[in-house]
This record gives sequence, C-alpha cells and structure tokens, in this order.
Amino acid sequence: MWGRGELCRVGLRVGLADPEGLFQPEWFWGSVNLSWKRLCRSSCPAMNLTVTVPNSTRSPSAGPGVSTTLPCLSRQADLLLLSSSEPHGLCYIETAELDGETNMKVRQAIPVTSELGDTSKLARFDGEVICEPPNNKLDKFGGTLYWKENKYPLSNQNMLLRGCVLRNTEWCFGLVIFAGPDTKLMQNSGRTKFKRTSIDRLMNTLVLWIFGFLVCMGVILAIGNAIWEHEVGVCFQIYLPWDEGVHSAFFSGFLSFWSYIIILNTVVPISLYVSVEVIRLGHSYFINWDKKMYCAKRRTPAEARTTTLNEELGQVEYIFSDKTGTLTQNIMVFSKCSVNGHSYGEHRVPGRPEPVDFSFNPLADPRFQFWDPGLLEAVKLGDPHVHEFFRLLSLCHTVMSEEKSEGELYYKAQSPDEGALVTAARNFGFVFRSRTPKTITVHELGRAITYQLLAILDFNNIRKRMSVIVRSPEGKIRLYCKGADTILLERLHPVNQDLTNVTTDHLNEYAGEGLRTLVLAYKDLEESYYKDWSERLHRAGSATEAREDRLARLYDEVEHDMMLLGATAIEDKLQQGVPETIAILTLANIKIWVLTGDKQETAVNIGYSCKMLTDDMTEVFVVTGHTVLEVREELRKAREKMMDASRSVGNGFSYQEKLSSSKLTSVLEAIAGEYALVINGHSLAHALEADMEVEFLETACACKAVICCRVTPLQKAQVVELVKKYKKAVTLAIGDGANDVSMIKTAHIGVGISGQEGIQAVLASDYSFSQFKFLQRLLLVHGRWSYLRMCKFLCYFFYKNFAFTMVHFWFGFFCGFSAQTVYDQYFITLYNIVYTSLPVLAMGVFDQDVPEQRSMEYPKLYEPGQLNLLFNKREFFICIAQGIYTSVLMFFIPYGVLADATRDDGAQLADYQSFAVTVATSLVIVVSVQIGLDTGFWTAINHFFIWGSLAAYFAILFTMHSDGLFQMFPNQFRFVGNAQNTLAQPTVWLTIALTTVVCIVPVVAFRFLKLDLKPELSDTVRAQMTPRGFLSPANEAFPQGWAAACWAVGGNTAHPLPGSPLYLRTVAWMNCSISGKGDTMRM
Repeated sequence: MWGRGELCRVGLRVGLADPEGLFQPEWFWGSVNLSWKRLCRSSCPAMNLTVTVPNSTRSPSAGPGVSTTLPCLSRQADLLLLSSSEPHGLCYIETAELDGETNMKVRQAIPVTSELGDTSKLARFDGEVICEPPNNKLDKFGGTLYWKENKYPLSNQNMLLRGCVLRNTEWCFGLVIFAGPDTKLMQNSGRTKFKRTSIDRLMNTLVLWIFGFLVCMGVILAIGNAIWEHEVGVCFQIYLPWDEGVHSAFFSGFLSFWSYIIILNTVVPISLYVSVEVIRLGHSYFINWDKKMYCAKRRTPAEARTTTLNEELGQVEYIFSDKTGTLTQNIMVFSKCSVNGHSYGEHRVPGRPEPVDFSFNPLADPRFQFWDPGLLEAVKLGDPHVHEFFRLLSLCHTVMSEEKSEGELYYKAQSPDEGALVTAARNFGFVFRSRTPKTITVHELGRAITYQLLAILDFNNIRKRMSVIVRSPEGKIRLYCKGADTILLERLHPVNQDLTNVTTDHLNEYAGEGLRTLVLAYKDLEESYYKDWSERLHRAGSATEAREDRLARLYDEVEHDMMLLGATAIEDKLQQGVPETIAILTLANIKIWVLTGDKQETAVNIGYSCKMLTDDMTEVFVVTGHTVLEVREELRKAREKMMDASRSVGNGFSYQEKLSSSKLTSVLEAIAGEYALVINGHSLAHALEADMEVEFLETACACKAVICCRVTPLQKAQVVELVKKYKKAVTLAIGDGANDVSMIKTAHIGVGISGQEGIQAVLASDYSFSQFKFLQRLLLVHGRWSYLRMCKFLCYFFYKNFAFTMVHFWFGFFCGFSAQTVYDQYFITLYNIVYTSLPVLAMGVFDQDVPEQRSMEYPKLYEPGQLNLLFNKREFFICIAQGIYTSVLMFFIPYGVLADATRDDGAQLADYQSFAVTVATSLVIVVSVQIGLDTGFWTAINHFFIWGSLAAYFAILFTMHSDGLFQMFPNQFRFVGNAQNTLAQPTVWLTIALTTVVCIVPVVAFRFLKLDLKPELSDTVRAQMTPRGFLSPANEAFPQGWAAACWAVGGNTAHPLPGSPLYLRTVAWMNCSISGKGDTMRM
C-alpha cells in the first residue's frame, strides 16, 4: 500500500460501541493497536474496523485507520480531526512539547466531517485518506480525503499531532494517520546516548598504554631472569635450587614474567576510576549547594543531574541555545506605535510619572501600561486613522478569547507579540470578544460589532505577513494586513509615499531601540472582485498538486495597492542578565548559536537585544534560499564577501587554497571584521545535506554570531551533531521546552531551564537551573574548577603510582630478577588505600587556582580547558617521566648511601629490611611534599588528610614492627623492632632528607623559572592578591555547613589600583589569549 517516496492510503469504516458511557471523563483510548509499518508492508486492510471502548482502558494505543475519541489530554498518535464537542468542529490545543510555544492554538475539522458528532453518524463514515508518508515536518501536512465521490484537501490545520494537549474541548473524534515511531514528534526525537567526557576517553587510552608498559616491563625482567638463571643461577643450584617443576632457565623466566606482572600491577591505576567518581560526586554537590545559582522567585536550585560530566563544563567551545523561555521571559509589551505619521509611546512624559488611566474601559486589562496619553486622547476624539489602526489589531489575528466570567477576558495567542497587540487594542477601546470560524465579534468603544470573516491569509516565513478579509455589518469588504516592513512597504499604493517616508523613519527609530516592529495596512475590495477571487481561492485549495504555490499567488494578488495605517513596536523582555552573560561567555572564547522555532524577525530582534548582533558588525548574512542551488549560492556569496574583506587588509588569504587544504579548515582567524549568519529552517534543511554541510559549517564558524530560525527539533539536533562531527569541540545545548530535548540529548552537555514550558527539557538534561544567567557561573566557576581539579588529580595520581611501582623494576636488576619486592606486603597494600588516597581526593575536590570572583572577572582564564592544556598525552608523559625520575632517586640514593653506612654501634646498616623502610619512608614524604606543592587552595581538610596520612604511615609502620604483633602473629610480623632501629639512625634521616630534596628541588626551580619567564594568566591574576588573598570557602560556592571545616589561609582579595604597573600588566594579560600551549610541567 505504501513504499518509499509514495503517498499513503488509509481507509476507514468504523462502528463504536460504548456500553459504559462514551463521553465520561475517565474514558481514554480504544484497545486496537496496529503498527503503521506493519500495515504498509502487508495486505492487512484498515477498513471496517469495529472498536469497542471499555471504560477501564488506561494504556494509550492506536493504529492507522482507527477512529478514537480524545479527552483533554495529550495523545500518542497523529490524528486527522473529524469532529469535536465545539461548534464547527473546532479544537483548541497547546503545542509546547512540539515547538516550545505555550499559547493556545486552534485546529478545525473539515466542514464535511464536523457534523459527525455521534457514533451513529461516525459508523457510516467510510472515507479514504491519501497522505504523505511519515516525516519530521511539524508545520506541514498534505493529504486528501475522498468521501462520497468528493475530495477534500487536508492541511496541518486539520491535524492533532502527538504531543499536543487539548484545552477547552470536552471530546473530539479523530482518525489515526501516524502512530508510534511514525508520528512527527517521534520522527523529531533523537536517540539517547551515554555521554562520556573527553578525559574519560583519554583515561581509557592511557590505561591501555600503561597496561602495555606493564607487559613490556614484565618481558624485560623475565628475559633478565632467564639470562641470570642461565649464566649465574645454574652455578648455585646446590644452595638455590630451582623450584619443583622448573627445569630450565627459560621456564624460570616465564614464571618470573607472571610474578612481575603481579608485583608491578600497581602501575595500572585500578582505583583511579573509583576516585574519579568520588571527586565528581563532590563537584556535583557543590553545584547543587551553590546559593548563587538558586532562584528565590521560583524556589528552584541548580541541580547536577549527572556526576560524569563536571570537568567537561570547563571545556565548552560552542553553546546552542533556544530563544523562547531561555533567553527571553516570553513576555511581550506594546511599547510604541506610529499612526498616520504620528509617533506615540514615550516611556515617560515629564511631569507625568503615572501610566495612562484606562478606567473608562471596564474591559481593559489592568496589567497593561502605556505612558503616552496622546494616543488615548486621539481615540477619544474620534481620530479615524487611530480607530482604524486599533480595529485592524482587534481583527487581524488568530487569538482565542476565553471569558470565564462577565468582563474577565483571557487571550490565548499563537505568539506573544500577537497577544500584546490584541491586548493593546483592548485597552484602547477595541475589545476582541469572541470568534467562530465565520465571524469575529469586537466591542468598539462599548458597541458590540460582529464582522463576517471571509478569509484568513496565514502568516508564514516566506510571506512574512498575515491578512484577514472581513465584511462589516454595513456590507463593506475590507482586507486588513500586518507584516514585516520589508514586505509590506513594497505593496502599498503609490499615494502613500509621503506617509511611507515618515513611517520608515519611525521604524528605524524603533528598530534602533531593539523593538519588534510590524507595519499595518488595509485595502477595500469590490464585491465582484472578491467573489471572483474567492472562487479561484477555493479551486486552488482543492488542488492536489502545487496547492501551496497556487494559494501563494492568489494571496500575493490581493495584497497589493494597500493603504498604510501605521506601525507597531513591541518590546520582548529578555531574562535578567542575558546580555551580560553572553558578553562574558563570548570573552571566554565560547561561541553562541541560537536555534529557535520562532520567526526570523523575532530571532533577529532578540539577537540585537541580547547583543549577539550589533550595528557595528560588518554585515549580517541572511540565508533564505528555497532550493539547494539557492542556498549554496547564498553561502558562497557570504564567504566571498568575507574573503574579499580579508584580502583588502592584506592577509593574502585565498579561500580556494584554504578549502582544498583539508576536509574542514577554520577560516575564523583569516576573517577581517565581524559577521553574523541568519538562516531559516527551510534553507537549513538544504544546508545540512551531506554535500553542503561542510560549506555551511565553514561559513557559520567564520561568523561571530549564528542564528537559526524556524528550525524543527530534529534540525536543532542535526546542527549540534554537525559541529561535533567536524569541529571536535565540546558542545553545550540549553533549552526549556520539549522541542529542545533532541538538541539537549545530542550535545556533549545538556542544560535544562525549568521554566513555563514543562519539565521535559529538565528531565532530559544533565544540569538544570531556572535562569540563563546562571550558565555563566556554571561554566566559568564550577566548570573551570572541576576541569582544573580533575587534571591536577590525574597528573598526581599517575605520578605517585609510577614513583611507587618503578622502584620494584630497578630492584629487579639487583636481586637476580627473582620477583622480590622492595616494600613489605602491608605497605604495598596500604599505599594507595591509606597513605596517598585521601590527600589527592581533597585536592581533587577542593582545589582552586583563583577565587570565584576572579574566574568571573577574567573570562580568558577559561581558555586552557578549551585548548585541553592541563591534561593531555603530553602532560601524561611528563607525569610519567617525573614519576620514573623520582623512582630512580628513591632507589639509588638510599642504595648508594646505605651500602657502606654503619650504625651507631658500628654494625652494618645495609640490610634488606632497613633499606625497605628507608625507601618507603622517603616515598611517603616525597609524594606528600609534592601534593603540598600542587595544592593551590588549602583548607582544614587538606591539612588533616596530608598530615593525617603521614601520621598514619608512621603509626602503622611502628605497629607492624612491634613486639606485640610479633607475639600474636609470629609468622606474619617477623621483623621485630626493625622500623624503630632503622629510623633511630641519623644516617637514615639524612638519606631521607637528601632524597626528598633532590626529588623536589628541580620541581620548585622549574616552577619559579616558568613563573618568571613565561607566566600564565592565572599566575598574573594570583599576583594581584596578597599572600593571604584567597577568600574563605564560606564566601565561595561551598555549602554553609562546610564553612567551618573548609577555612582558607585568607582574608579579602586585593584589587590593583587603576594606573599602577600591576593593573596595566593585568589589562595586558586580559587582552591576550593564553599561550601556555600546555608546557607546564606536572610537578
């Protein structure tokens, strides 16, 4: 019945039985469940299905061709609306889960089926639907209903999509068109993937390398054992015979290999992953407890919904943000207007601090405020232009009105700006009261007038305008139109030229203030012309081919030679702190792209309001092509303009050379000037095709700001995936609606805003909070600290393990490769569990390089994470080299010193047990001093863990060599008094001191030289503070309960005086990027 690229055909004849009351509120769904794809692959007919609806059904399930009744809940299928409880087959819905818009929308059954309001009529319905195959286009649907030898066009206005919620509608009948995974919502849903950080992936690689290194060491020592046994061991068989079963040097070497694998396995960081998760858990708690990310108004704290991505927050390069409800409050305010060449709406009139008084109008909205009394005076004086202006606003819209009680009107608008315009008309005396599919009722200055609604010419992104054609009670037919100035001003009658010039000046003034503008116009129609045009409109609407093109031509025909009325200016309220947050994140070298389902004009205006777009930009490229060739050409022209600008400044850049150099190369550094890219959803669909995606990404990445408007949820996810695929950068997606879920799941990090559009985005997110401005703190403070702490932890962890383990390797060359250990078994067991685990955990949880205020003041501090400077393969090898260097000194200095040393009583000091105690003590002290050098932020917990670990080592050491344990377990603790005797010798302590100094001094010297010769920005920032300049954790992002325990050595930060050398150096560092290139030795 249906193949790829073909139309779908669904037939239906339904009989319904309702033994327990069909329209009871607890009725849910029919129990028929047919798979669309199974239907399409088989010959199973969808005709003549009889559905019995039990009252106890609770699991929503339906298949194509099944008719069902819906209560006021969201459903699990895409339905063709047949009829409803409302007059004329109307159905009111909310689509927040689909497009993020919380306003109420209206859907309408086609007239021929709107009368099928009971089961007896519905049982006789045997229509057939031919429609498009399943797709992800939320705003389009094409199909035709064949019934009673007639055909009726179907559009998106007749569809109830899965995810929408019915409002103010008791019940409705619908024909299931798509079900299950074939619904448009599911077609737009992305797959859930387990998210892993780049550090996780690197750690896994490094652990494999370490395991390979372990095998190599085992092989080397095994070969050494075989050679030693063959050359030397055979000479001592009388004294040191081979173990039973060993008959050759080769087999002895084979056994030695496995012995050394067991002894040296501590080089493989088995406990690393557990420690990493503990640190991440601590970081997550700090985010949850951060009072500066708590919204008191909504009583919503920040929440880390995962513990695996904290350090990735410190490496973000791209942020993909929704607009509505994320950047904005979704609150529109009627601010100014221009009527017949007069501008109204100054925010404050001198000497009149109070807003305009609308008490004359009992239906006025008390929340509406306007500050220019001149407009109200013009209404009261009967200015015909002003009256016609507000009459247009009260008629030309798709707003739904709800009157819960007499005089209490509630408007449900498809867009907030449309609601603001209708509310403005309401307060100035032109009150929209109600509508039906054929009429609109308006109270004009207290007089109820019903207009016959003849036609609605819908808004779309191509037309950029909306019109209605109405007939007044006097029989006069008039077209009212509102739309973008770039479109409407070209369609005015030439007689409007002078008025157009004045209105254009007002529009430029409003746009300069970041206001959203619309132009209003009207046109009177002759009765004969309207009849002819209406007949042509009906034929075009019934066409099965090129329907949209035919309708567009008819719309364009009637919307010409209109008369200008004026213009409106609406302020879209941004969330608090959005422009500042975007500015700071931009300084941190984070690129912000806005992906929104809103109109282009709306998105661009918000771009200017939040300072993503500025008048100082060289050019804003707008891509609106409708074909692949058009989009490709527009992108090419944009790149050519940017390349021409680059060549004009003499950089000698050739775009052809750059593009051919690799699959994707960044042109950002070669571009002179600041550019922005605005692209529509239909153009983006072509730009994301496989043969064009690279061109689109290069063009977008060369721009400072990118805004994608009218995009679907799937397109949002595709844009994020495109950047992940080619840029290899960490991406973050932030949104507040169900339409952002796919994007949030696709990005490396998903952030949900708990707003007015439900909790779907929050449930799908990795982190959540209530305001966009908290993103700045999440990244620049918590993210940067988490990345810094994790990198320090990993570097130290690998260092201490290699310093500990490699001593066994060197010892093998002096013990005949016999797999004898240097340390006793209890030290080997407790080294990673007791002696070194807690100090490194404390550093990984609490460490800071600069206080939080400095992190916010100096966004450039964020760059090392983006460049992955603090922990990478190079830093890993430096850590390993330092660990091996420490192990060499740890073994050979005691070996050389103790070889000829004597005790106080003249006896030899060089015995195995004394050597083992000396090396072990040196190791614990060296790694403790090293972590003290690595710690940049000392708390009571750090002190307790470091000093406590040292104390625990000596306490356990003396206990293990005590008489008491020997008497209880003589076979386990044989070296009685060895530790006490060894550590009582001055030579031993001098050896320990020498080892510590030789291990640590080069590290200190390197750090001082680097700080003096090549300081980083963090070093310069720390130089601003006094030696006691760190703030107390009580003032940081720590919870109140930790304040007493986590004290710092500090007081208040010291700010450099403007004009001082330190201030000037700081500003110089602020204006340059970090150039450390990761060459800080992990020491």
